Amino acid sequence: QVQLEESGGGLVQAGGSLRLSCAASGRTFSSSTMGWFRQAPGKEREFVAASTWSGSRTYYADSVKDRFTISRDNAKSTVYLQMNSLKPEDTAVYSCAVKDPFSAASYSHPGAYKYWGQGTQVTVSS
Repeated sequence: QVQLEESGGGLVQAGGSLRLSCAASGRTFSSSTMGWFRQAPGKEREFVAASTWSGSRTYYADSVKDRFTISRDNAKSTVYLQMNSLKPEDTAVYSCAVKDPFSAASYSHPGAYKYWGQGTQVTVSS
């Protein structure tokens, strides 16, 4: 069993920055692909970023590319999402997740992930 806890959300003005953290418990963290997703009110959950277990491969949604950076510290069982140049449309609940290694679904599909955190609210004011 893996438990995930996000932190770092809050209210920020457009153009500002936030860094989200996701602390994980459980043995599978260091060997797992980790992802960040977000869900705005009235919208479906959408992929934001993902990182393979070593951090050597990272993936981003087009909407956040060049603004967001995913990173991880396996020694601390923590994955981060650095968010720069934030826009009002980035407002959402952000959740981290652990990918199921046996899932054939793409890293960008929520169905590929087995464990989820509760999420942290990010609000960007204009």
